[in-house]
This record gives sequence, C-alpha cells and structure tokens, in this order.
Amino acid sequence: MADMTGPTRTETQSIESNRSVATVVAFLADAGHIPLWAPAFADLVSRAESSGWRATKDGRDFELRVVVDQDAGTVDYLRAVAPGREGGAYIRAVPRPGGGSVIVMTLPLLADVDPADTTATLSRELTAMVSLIEQR
Repeated sequence: MADMTGPTRTETQSIESNRSVATVVAFLADAGHIPLWAPAFADLVSRAESSGWRATKDGRDFELRVVVDQDAGTVDYLRAVAPGREGGAYIRAVPRPGGGSVIVMTLPLLADVDPADTTATLSRELTAMVSLIEQR
C-alpha cells in the first residue's frame, strides 16, 4: 500500500453542468477560451505552430499543449514546468445521471502559492467555465 502521509500536491474540485460531455470537451479544446474563465492562468491564448497554442501571462509567453480525448471526456492543459517535465491542469467531464455532465479539474499546488488561494481560484474558475458553457 502506498504511503499517503506526504504533503498534498494537488487541488481537485468538481462542478455540474447541464451541458453534455461533448459540449464541455469541445469548449475546453479551444484553448482560446481560457482567459475568459481562468485569467489567473493566462491573459491571452492564441494558436502557435510549434505546440498548438501560445499563452501569455503578465507579459511572459509560454507554449501550451492541449491534449484532448473526446471519447474519454478529457482535456489537459500542459506546459513545461522543468526540463523534460510537463504539468498543468487536468480536466475530466463525465456524464451526470439524468443528463448533463460533471466536470472535475485538478491543479498542482505551487510552492510559492498559499494552497487556500489555489482552492479559491479553482472554485472561481470552475464557476466561470460552467457559466460560459451554459451560454452555448
């Protein structure tokens, strides 16, 4: 059995939507929407040849790789976090009983950020995301 006594490294939350898994994944697959619901992550996201997407936060650019599996209902936003290592946001959408979907998002806890701030930010982002998806 794995030792579970180590420090918490991620924050995971979920939210429900009246929209289908397919609609949620289609919205999330377009990384250009990210600044609308996750401004703490990026101020601007645009298409780029090398990685597919380029994001800007506080005047600094970074490549963003978006990994989508429509059948599994997954969208991952990945960026280089160290040489040879990627990390980022991992989002899952699963069918909700009676229709709609449940969206689950996991973010890494950063060493220089209070975990309570990450928790609050994730809650705001999920609420904003679903609000935009519901308008579709």
